[in-house]
Amino acid sequence: MAATQQDRVNMALVGAIVSVATIGGLLFGYDSGAVNGTQAGLKAAFALDDNGLGFTVGSLLMGCAAGAFLAGRMADRFGRKRIMVLAAILFLVGALVQGTTGNHTLFVIFRFLGGMAVGAASVLSPAYISEVAPAAIRGRLTSVQQVMIITGLTLAFVVNYFLAQKAGDSLGLIGGVPAWRWMYLAQAVPAVVFLVALQFIPESPRYLVGSGRGDEALGVLSRLFGEDAAARKVAEIRASFASDHRPRLADVLAPGTVLRPVVWAGLIIAVFQQFVGINVIFYYGETLWKLAGVSEKAALERNIISGLVSIAACFVTMALVDRIGRKPLLLIGSAGMTLSLGTMSWAFSQGTLDAAGALQMDQQLGLIAVIAANIYVVFFNVSWGPVMWVMLGEMFPNQLRGSALAVCGLAQWGANYAVVQSFPAMASGMGLAETYVLYTASAAVSLWLVKAFLPETKGKELEQMEGWGGH
Repeated sequence: MAATQQDRVNMALVGAIVSVATIGGLLFGYDSGAVNGTQAGLKAAFALDDNGLGFTVGSLLMGCAAGAFLAGRMADRFGRKRIMVLAAILFLVGALVQGTTGNHTLFVIFRFLGGMAVGAASVLSPAYISEVAPAAIRGRLTSVQQVMIITGLTLAFVVNYFLAQKAGDSLGLIGGVPAWRWMYLAQAVPAVVFLVALQFIPESPRYLVGSGRGDEALGVLSRLFGEDAAARKVAEIRASFASDHRPRLADVLAPGTVLRPVVWAGLIIAVFQQFVGINVIFYYGETLWKLAGVSEKAALERNIISGLVSIAACFVTMALVDRIGRKPLLLIGSAGMTLSLGTMSWAFSQGTLDAAGALQMDQQLGLIAVIAANIYVVFFNVSWGPVMWVMLGEMFPNQLRGSALAVCGLAQWGANYAVVQSFPAMASGMGLAETYVLYTASAAVSLWLVKAFLPETKGKELEQMEGWGGH
């Protein structure tokens, strides 16, 4: 939420709201990362080939696409907070069913529903934070979302590692239940925390104004910024909405170009964040390193290292995003990812295939690949990881924020699904090196796209976004 230098900001309340909202990011990351150590269990339990594994893993992402689209629209109708509560419930139920069912169809259905929760949290948490945060620190507060996503991923990697160690491997038993099942059941704990914590935060004041509940918005804004500023802010927010209709999906359209320029810009960062292949490391990290010739234990250890490196990189972003801006970070990230992905491609291309078709690498090449992969993860999490969510949460005018998030969230998760679904077959078919060449090319293209099409949103009030994509 915007604030002038004279406004009294209740940072304790803002901090509490951000802390609760970003638990959705933690669940987003945990649900995404939990599958990383369950590949062998899924194959064994449901007799899956590579395509079947890709579909089973990717069913979460299909749900994410649907959840992101529906959440963006439903949040304009029912409110940000209510839809996040619904997402928390879906998180919880999805975790319990995935951890217990022996029916593949039921597993996929509830993985899809869990994905809807992930998709909803992915778009609503940063949007909600941007709608209550002071403009001067909005970037770093919204960046907490990415810290929590990576924390969730890393927590999943750590839990998976220790469960596999305790059971001997992911197929071993703990209390009569396979370890890979416990990897799904463990997701229920943060889901319950999220559900309870959501009861203690207010609804977004921008949603309240847009839905004609100005008195309630005034109360929330008074708690956030004091009574003197609250009335002025309600008037500013009200002026940013269309006077003849409430927010609707058609608000994203524009004659001649189909979509408003701001929505096209959102689609660029949403899609290319996935085309650089980051979730291959997050979802298939264990499989990736096995293809590179390491053991399951070593693969799970490397996942944890990547996660810890990612968290550290996100803190760098928090320190820089409100100082140097969003666009410079994206440009730095695109350049760094291009170089590091290219190095990974080269290292993989120097390996050899054994009789079973698995990639074998000597110790030196393996070290180069690991270093390049972690440098790539650093550049992603200093730039495209958090900055995309920051920009999607703040770049759209109030009138079309929900609808634009619906469109861009759908595209983002659709691209995510395409990458994750295609990776197993591409890696085993055309080869790991050739697959990474495609991700390298996407990173290079993203550099040009950012430079040519994206604006800078640093320090702008949300109501100032009207001139670029307003009604």
